[in-house]
Amino acid sequence: MARAVRIAPSIASADQSRLGWAVETAARAGADAIHLDLEDGVFLPNITFGPQMVRALRPYTSLPFDVHVELANPEPYLEAIARAGADSVSVHVEACPYLHRTVKYIRSLGMAAGVAFNAVTPVAALAAVVDDIQIVHLMTADPDREGQLFIPATVDKIREAARLVGPRPIDIEVDGNINAENARLVVEAGATVLVAGRAIWSAQDPSRAIAELRAAACCRGQEC
Repeated sequence: MARAVRIAPSIASADQSRLGWAVETAARAGADAIHLDLEDGVFLPNITFGPQMVRALRPYTSLPFDVHVELANPEPYLEAIARAGADSVSVHVEACPYLHRTVKYIRSLGMAAGVAFNAVTPVAALAAVVDDIQIVHLMTADPDREGQLFIPATVDKIREAARLVGPRPIDIEVDGNINAENARLVVEAGATVLVAGRAIWSAQDPSRAIAELRAAACCRGQEC
């Protein structure tokens, strides 16, 4: 039986003045985790928030906090992220010259460890750490201020990551303009966690958007 698809709403795309509301809304709508992007304006052109926001939002839900660290130098911040209440952290292979060390450090802090890849970065480095991680985080779009577009070629990367992961209990998380139109495509390729931002928070009814995304992701042999 295929692994159940999980939905992780990304609150970086929600109304920044109502992030507590966004977390509670996602939880009530049946989300499986809350996705938080930490962006520094260096590794990416965008700036979001830091560990203090993770801490501030932690009381709003008991759902897992899935933190995507998009920082040029992530290691100095990992302990603060753990103390703030993160359950899992994914760091970018492009930002970690000593990737195995960083992964081990994340796990030593009591968090599940993930490795993230930008949309054009090959997943070959995954082979070196695949036995030490719990998440493969694949960007399916390039960062932009607004209107980032899903890159169809990333579907082949999802398949390649799934091949490298094999039967290991590792989630393949996809992130970047994931919506009801492409959800089934990425799930059929091997994705098990769908990170969605604008598809949820730009909808008139975010709760309904979460339900529609989950329904769209269902495919033969897949738990939903």
